[in-house]
Amino acid sequence: MAVDLTPWTIAGLVLGLLLLLPTVMGFFSRNKFNVSGKSSLPERPRYRAMLGSWRKHYPKSRHISQLATALPRVKLTIKRVQASAANASTQRFQYISADVSEPDGAARIIAEAIAWNSGESPDIVWCIAGASYPNLFVETPISTMRQQMDVNFWSCADMAHVVLKEWLTPSALQQGKERHLVFTSSIVAFCALTGYTPYAPAKAAIKSLSDTLAQEVLLYGNNVKIHTVFPCTILSPGYVVENQSKPGVTHILEAADPKQTPEEAAARSIAGLEKGQYLVTLNWIGSIMRACAWGTSPRNNWLFDTLETWLASIVMLFVGLDMDAKVVSYRKKHGHPSTYTKKI
Repeated sequence: MAVDLTPWTIAGLVLGLLLLLPTVMGFFSRNKFNVSGKSSLPERPRYRAMLGSWRKHYPKSRHISQLATALPRVKLTIKRVQASAANASTQRFQYISADVSEPDGAARIIAEAIAWNSGESPDIVWCIAGASYPNLFVETPISTMRQQMDVNFWSCADMAHVVLKEWLTPSALQQGKERHLVFTSSIVAFCALTGYTPYAPAKAAIKSLSDTLAQEVLLYGNNVKIHTVFPCTILSPGYVVENQSKPGVTHILEAADPKQTPEEAAARSIAGLEKGQYLVTLNWIGSIMRACAWGTSPRNNWLFDTLETWLASIVMLFVGLDMDAKVVSYRKKHGHPSTYTKKI
């Protein structure tokens, strides 16, 4: 029996095939974040939010230097990573004690990593360190605002400045190595949320830094890859600390946010990096928020991301209206913020 294919049917089939193509091709794509035989320098984040990424992924690296401030914890982490090593006889593990928020901290860290790694700079640097102390803007001391910028943004900018000066020299580029610099931002960089004013600007600044560097490194060739990961709520000890200062209205606004264990967040981060993604989100809500903030950022997949942007522009219009309505409702119920019980 003949099938009458109308132009609309044909257009629908073509669009469907185009949408399926990125998924199908994904099954045959190579690992674009292969750490085998490479040396890695992951910052140890406060509260071990991404510990799972090291235990499951970095043991494949040739050498690993871990950056931390709390020596007892990092020594335990190193032991756990060693226990998971793919080949303990050929791999080496080390830690460097440092405070990445200090202005000269990054230079000392990279110098120590190079000295330990037989004069070679690390091939992969992952900036994970950070902390969040949510509060209303006028209730937050300026000293806390500056500390949040130091820990969350300047730690990344300082590290990037030092390591890129190593990676982008003519002699380093002639080695032909593919190197990766990974930042860790947050979905609050995409979406305004009352209560995160001490924290969100630093995370948004990381995305801006990442976008600019992703373009700027093209001046030097294609050896250096920039990535940024955008976690949502991670159920870590840091989340417990964060909730101690978090305003009540913020709890309401993020009540429906999906929550992940550190292991889930780590696994999805690594999966995105292995696909070669530039901006890596870890769940559906992060992807929707990212879709409204692409701007000129390099797309992970031009077709899918463009279609998602069209959809997200409609969805997020209503999300924004809903959030504003919840804030107004909270004000009507609880009055002026000066009357709220102080949490810190």
